Amino acid sequence: MQPAIRKIVTYTENTLIEGGKAAPRPLRLIGVAAVLTNPWAGCGFTDDLSPEIRACAPVLGEILTREIIAVAGSGEAIEGYGKAAICGTSGEIEHASALIHTLHFGNHYRRAVGAKTYLAFTNLRGGPNTPIMIPLMDKYDEGRRSHYLTVHFQIGDAPAPDELVVALGASIGGRPHHRIGDRYQDLKELGDVHG
Repeated sequence: MQPAIRKIVTYTENTLIEGGKAAPRPLRLIGVAAVLTNPWAGCGFTDDLSPEIRACAPVLGEILTREIIAVAGSGEAIEGYGKAAICGTSGEIEHASALIHTLHFGNHYRRAVGAKTYLAFTNLRGGPNTPIMIPLMDKYDEGRRSHYLTVHFQIGDAPAPDELVVALGASIGGRPHHRIGDRYQDLKELGDVHG
C-alpha cells in the first residue's frame, strides 16, 4: 500500500526586519506538507496500525524530506527542524500520530540534516484550513533557544474528514535578535547540574 497523496504544499517565509530592526541575517522558515487519504478511513476501530505505518510512513518521510531539502538547498543549511500531523474529523488523533511518531518516518529527515536531537512535533484533529503549527528546535542542541520557532501555515481545502496532513518544518537561522539566553545559563543560575 502506497500513501494516496492528493497534493504537496510548500510554504516559505523570510524575515528581514524584526522589532523594527534589520535582521543581521534573514530568518527563513520552510514548511512542506502532504495531504493524503487517511489509510484507516472507513475501517472502524483498528487494533493494529503497524501495517499501514510500515507501508506509508517511510514513503512520506522520503518524499517530504526530499521536498524540504530542495527548498532549503541542502541538509546542512537547515538549522532548526520539526514535524506535525493533522487528522481530518472522521479519523483519530492516533492516526495523525501513527505516521509521524515512528522512526520509519523521522529518520529520513534526521539523517538528511545530520541531526542529533529529537524532532519537535504537534498532532491534532481538525478540518480544512486548520493551522499547521510545526514547532522547531536546533538540530544539534535542544537547549539552544534561538531556534525555538514555529512554522505556521494552513491549507484551504485540507484535511477533508477522511484525510491526513503530514508536514515537516525547517529554519535557516534562528530568531533575528535572540536575547533570552539558553537553557544552560538558566541551569547554572539555578544551581541545577542535572537539568
